[in-house]
Amino acid sequence: MGKKFITIMGGARSGKSRLAADLAKRYGRNVLFVATAQPSDREMSERIRVHRSERPVEWQTSETPVDVGRAIAQNGRDFDTVIIDCITLLVSNLMRRPNVREQQLWTAAESEVEAIAEAYRALSATFIVVTNEVGLGIVPAYPAGRVYRDVLGRTNRMLAQISDEAVMLIAGFPVDIKNARTDLSW
Repeated sequence: MGKKFITIMGGARSGKSRLAADLAKRYGRNVLFVATAQPSDREMSERIRVHRSERPVEWQTSETPVDVGRAIAQNGRDFDTVIIDCITLLVSNLMRRPNVREQQLWTAAESEVEAIAEAYRALSATFIVVTNEVGLGIVPAYPAGRVYRDVLGRTNRMLAQISDEAVMLIAGFPVDIKNARTDLSW
C-alpha cells in the first residue's frame, strides 16, 4: 500500500477517532498519534484519559496543541502512519491565543494546514487527519462562534482538497465524499 492523505470528518461521536485508529492499524505498525487536545477542565481531562487508554501501547503519542506540521516534520521520520486528532481542537487552540484577531486566526489556520501538507510531502507516512464538521447546524449566536465555524469550515475544505480520500462519517457510516463512493446497497 502506498502512502495516502486521508481526512475523516463528521459530527460529534460519529466514530471519527475509531475509524482513524482502525485505518492506522491497517496502514502500518509504526504509528505516531498527534493529539491536539489540552486538559482545560475536568471533563476534557477525562476525555483525554479515555482516548489515551484506547490507543495501542506501541503507538507513540505527541501532545501538540499547535504547530502540528512542524512537530511532525521534526519527529515523524520513523513512522509509517501519522494520525492527527483533531483539527477541530487545533483551530480552537489557535483561537484561544491571547488577543488573536479574526484575520490572524485565518492566517494561523491556513499556515497549520500548509505545514501539515509539507510534512506529508516530505515523509513516507500515510496521514490520517480527524476533524469535526461544524457547519451543518444552526448559525452560532455569537460572533466568536461564527468565526470559529467559518475558519474550521475553510480549514476542512483545504484538508479535503489535498486529501486522497475525504471521508464523512454520518451516524457511524463512512462515505468517501472526495471520490463519490457511498458503498450503498439499495
